[in-house]
Amino acid sequence: MKSYDVIVIGFGKAGKTLAGKLAKSGKKVALIEKDAFMYGGTCINVGCIPSKRLITDAALSPDASFEEKAAYFKKSIEGKRQLTAALNQANYNKVAQAGAEIIDGVASFVDAKTINVKTADGDLTLTAEQFLINTGSTPVIPNIEGVRDPATGELQAGNKLYTSQTLMDLDELPERLTIVGGGYIGLEFASMFAEFGSKVTIIQDSDVFLPREDEDIVEVIREVISAKGVEVITGAAISAIKDGVVTYTADGATKELAGDAVLIATGRRPNTDELQAEKAGIKMTNRGAVETDEHLRTSVPNIWAAGDVVGKLQFTYISLDDYRIVLDDMMGNRQRTTENRGAFAYSVFIEPPFSRVGLNEKEAKAQGLEYRVLKMPANAIPKAKVLRETEGVLIALVAPNGKILGAQLFCAESHEMINMIKLAMDHDLGYEVLRDFIYNHPTMSESLNDLFAL
Repeated sequence: MKSYDVIVIGFGKAGKTLAGKLAKSGKKVALIEKDAFMYGGTCINVGCIPSKRLITDAALSPDASFEEKAAYFKKSIEGKRQLTAALNQANYNKVAQAGAEIIDGVASFVDAKTINVKTADGDLTLTAEQFLINTGSTPVIPNIEGVRDPATGELQAGNKLYTSQTLMDLDELPERLTIVGGGYIGLEFASMFAEFGSKVTIIQDSDVFLPREDEDIVEVIREVISAKGVEVITGAAISAIKDGVVTYTADGATKELAGDAVLIATGRRPNTDELQAEKAGIKMTNRGAVETDEHLRTSVPNIWAAGDVVGKLQFTYISLDDYRIVLDDMMGNRQRTTENRGAFAYSVFIEPPFSRVGLNEKEAKAQGLEYRVLKMPANAIPKAKVLRETEGVLIALVAPNGKILGAQLFCAESHEMINMIKLAMDHDLGYEVLRDFIYNHPTMSESLNDLFAL
């Protein structure tokens, strides 16, 4: 039996950063990872980095025949594989060089200070004073006929079905791609594959497309993706998927939609099935996530959880901030919490990207807040004309006292611009600061001069 000061379960952003930091400080640290292809976590291997690499390539896809586009797609996939392999190894090296011991295996709790690790060479029993659970999330596989294998709960084999991970490992570009689920992941893949040259159809059971967003911004997004050839079918009750054919009922009629590949993009759930958390006394939510407080402590004082596994915001930059909160709770003054990390910004990497921070109108109205709406089209921005990317709209909500309540930017480079608005909101600055700021020219950011002058 080996003993450690800290054991981190999972090689995600929070886990690898904490393991490296504590090991450098002199702590005896072990990091357990069950899949060698996941060193570094979801983001660099099967999430943000490979998908954004492919999205970037897709935007440069040649205006050519489908065969030529397919050849370009194949080269893009190979480039993606090389990138993720390099990052995977670099992340392993960084943690190992910091002094943490990396153990390949599946960890499960025996009690609050002991875990069992199933490795290729047999089981290990390890103890530690403190633990961090950072096991991430996995795609939800819906219980639709032909989709879920009843024995394993995974996707049925040989049925043209893919998750976001496996779709990014295709060697052949599907001529027709059906995406089940109209959330942000599905939307990104729809935009990407349409740019590569696939005929893309999004099909979802909800009657409302992108229900979290305001109707006016959704209308513009839908117009833009429709112009790229993406069809959206809402209010569809899917009964079965077989050999790429989706059978569904809509408007009282049963219909079929044929495709060469079907992406199942119906959300992600926390990876907790193998943890046996109950043996450590860890409370779980009814969705299978690890329950945590504002310091990311679980119900067991010496065990923390971070990242997707807590079932809240599933973004790598949130996981990084989770690391800061956990480190502060372990070794600092316990001032950082999930309650004081400021406004939350996110981007959906369609073309152009959609980015948002703070409240939209729907949420501001629900809270009974007073506000005024500032709105301008992206084609009014000089840099947008330079980039030849004039699609989209910029919207901001400002309170009577001048504070920014939120912003929605659907335009080129919005993923960079949104951070400036978040910074202003986090530091309680009035909109006038962004209105009167001297931006370099020509840039997309200088559009904030005009947006906040309205």
